[in-house]
Amino acid sequence: MSIAIFLSPDKWLQSDGGPRYVQLRQRLTEGVDQGLLKAGSSLPPEREIATITKLSRVTVRKAIQALAKDGIIIQKQGSGSFVAFNVPQIEQSLSRLTSFTEDMSRRGMTSTSVWLERGIFMPSPDEVLVLALSPDDSVSRIARLRMADDKPMAIERASLSTDFLPNPLLVETSLYEVLGQAGFRPVRALQKISAINLEKENAALLMVEPGKSGLQIERTSYLADGRTVEFTQSIYRGDAYHFVAELRLAKE
Repeated sequence: MSIAIFLSPDKWLQSDGGPRYVQLRQRLTEGVDQGLLKAGSSLPPEREIATITKLSRVTVRKAIQALAKDGIIIQKQGSGSFVAFNVPQIEQSLSRLTSFTEDMSRRGMTSTSVWLERGIFMPSPDEVLVLALSPDDSVSRIARLRMADDKPMAIERASLSTDFLPNPLLVETSLYEVLGQAGFRPVRALQKISAINLEKENAALLMVEPGKSGLQIERTSYLADGRTVEFTQSIYRGDAYHFVAELRLAKE
């Protein structure tokens, strides 16, 4: 069924069915639920919806704003409105040091990446400090949007000394797999987790509304001999991740 036929008002609009924007909102929600409007696809422009439904632009805009508030669609300034992804709910243990690829594989999900940056650079002051580099050293950086079953889950930016990752192009899927093959897989890490509101650029990558809640995680990973091998700053969708830690009563 085409979207024009689906939105034809004689199929759903009722004079006694309540506010028209509420009825349109419900009809568009049904289109998402039935798969006619697929996750990641764009909605028709407001003007086109108004023409099909014979409703005013104001009514159409009000319905779309309500859908955005419900998290059913994402509005991108200058690009239009898109159907939001129904992201899986992930429980992530804080007691295990694993990669994103390993986490998703263990859950039977396929992990993929959209590369944002990959190369060798001069280190920033933070990288010099955390990775114990000199200002004249080089640093390998890899930045990517991490996907699970084609749904955006996290933005991950990792920095490593070129002593441990001389060629960042070797990382195609799992960073820890590449480090392990070279004998540099980390054995422990410290993580700092902070609640944030997602800024416009990161929200667009994660397919959520700007200002939505997210989690920022800084991870510093170490080798068995105490050397720092990895400094990673990640931003996770707040509606997708639940971090779990086991606590034990301290012995007095």
